[in-house]
Amino acid sequence: MDGTIEIKIKRDASARDIPLPSYATNGAAGMDLRSSEDMKLPPGGRAAVRTGLYLEIPPGWEGQARPRSGLALKHGVTLLNSPGTIDSDYRGEIKVILVNLGEETFSIKKGDRIAQIIFSRHVRAKLLETEEISDTERASGGFGSTGVE
Repeated sequence: MDGTIEIKIKRDASARDIPLPSYATNGAAGMDLRSSEDMKLPPGGRAAVRTGLYLEIPPGWEGQARPRSGLALKHGVTLLNSPGTIDSDYRGEIKVILVNLGEETFSIKKGDRIAQIIFSRHVRAKLLETEEISDTERASGGFGSTGVE
């Protein structure tokens, strides 16, 4: 296996004139997702931004929408549900839930890179209810317990 997966992608009319997701460099893990609409996101505002894209992800795989670090650092714009999971049986339009945590209105233009998508294998779990689970050195120390002296 060469580390690639084939995924069918469809564009609606709003995305016909913008590039399909692609890797910016040979070492990039994520493909850029672009907006298929213009909008303004006020400080504190959030919106499901359209991409005009529809995917057919094979069973056993998922898509993960993730923030772009440049938007987060420079503008305070990130994803609310990060990573945003796209299940293999979902066939609706891919939308990116952006939030503006910055102090100025953020303008999104059609074709702007707004997020990235990574495709990942996953397994399904079978939960086995029990009265006891094994102990570990960490045990039930809670959040942040591994960094406390």
